[in-house]
Amino acid sequence: MSTMGSSLCAAALLAFLVFSLRLFVNSCHFRVHKGIFTNGTIEDGFVMERNRLVHELNERRKEILPFLISSGVKRLLDESGHFGQHQSFESNHLDISLENESDVSSGSIRMNKDHIGCDQLVDMKAVDILGSGYTKIVLKVVLSEGQSVALKTVYDQGTDMGRCLEDFKDPLGCHELVSFKLKKEIVLLQRLQHPNIIKLRGHCEDSVGAGGITAILEQGFPLQMIQLLQSPWEERFRVCLGLVRLLHYLSHSPLGSVALLDFQPRQFVMVSGELKLTDLDDASVTEPACQTDQDCILQFPLRNFSLPCSAQGVCEGLNEMRNLYNAYRYFFTYLLPHQAPPALRHLVDHIMNSTGELKGDVNDTLEAFEDMLHLYKSGLHLDNMPPSIIRGRLLASFQSGFSHLVTDGNSEVYLKKTKASPGTTV
Repeated sequence: MSTMGSSLCAAALLAFLVFSLRLFVNSCHFRVHKGIFTNGTIEDGFVMERNRLVHELNERRKEILPFLISSGVKRLLDESGHFGQHQSFESNHLDISLENESDVSSGSIRMNKDHIGCDQLVDMKAVDILGSGYTKIVLKVVLSEGQSVALKTVYDQGTDMGRCLEDFKDPLGCHELVSFKLKKEIVLLQRLQHPNIIKLRGHCEDSVGAGGITAILEQGFPLQMIQLLQSPWEERFRVCLGLVRLLHYLSHSPLGSVALLDFQPRQFVMVSGELKLTDLDDASVTEPACQTDQDCILQFPLRNFSLPCSAQGVCEGLNEMRNLYNAYRYFFTYLLPHQAPPALRHLVDHIMNSTGELKGDVNDTLEAFEDMLHLYKSGLHLDNMPPSIIRGRLLASFQSGFSHLVTDGNSEVYLKKTKASPGTTV
């Protein structure tokens, strides 16, 4: 498909998502409610389905609440700590707004001065579809001032929406329910800020109709593991180092120890050569509760690990160990050992053994990576090299002409002489 065809396809899809969603949802919602009355009473089946949907919505609200500090959100809870069930059928929509949070330094949330909101999306141009999943779709768009960003919104053709409609037959309620994953992700991106986490540029929240929400992110590119496997060892090491720094941050984050329950390479993107986590909707900030050590078992396809149950009845460190072993089996195994510099292989082997057997924690792993980085950058891993050589980093640049040479007193230029063909004037 041509570039123009792809752009038109993306634009058409985006237009459908943004402009027809509310009409579709409200129309279906009207048809559903038109058919639920028999002789002036509500059918029992509908009441049961609606109550189950209300329960699911309340469970999603409670999942987000720990991340929100605002008193305006806390008052939604009743005395027992649960959401009230007295809401009417027509008012069960999201009461949690992400716009009115206070300052990050006080433990709550505020977007920075560069926040991109709904107004900046009015004249955007859809360029491409970056990806889609069970819940969300990601589009590359260009804003009116020429800035490229990624828009992440609910995927109405996705599996999650399809299952919800099958279960509850309520398009408006289902859109709200499915939106909670994206709302949770936005809140987490506001609270968890790190160079290896995708930057949230803003969000657009529809306060009426279907209650839709869109996350506005810095643009990244899906992680291509095959391409990464073919890259130089230095680039692969850089990706692994960024991942370990991220896991160290998640283990000591402002929200506590964060576990990535859906830890897959597809959850990451590359931004200017840096690995960044882009999906946080399946993150957990609660260490599992336990009564015995048997409750603290980490199960993987090929290995199981057991941690002790603490005196407080918590599997302490389980989130951190889950992340670390997933990093080992999805990234380290494939990216670190191959073509590692000979003088660094003993350090690589140590990291592989430590993480593969979970003999050390994330602090130990980060320290080992930083030590290896120091040796690599300083050139101390190079044997029999004079100090004059290892003081700097050696680079070779190959050119076929002389039109763009730049004077550099620290560089040397080598010319390749070729034998001229007969009749050629040099």
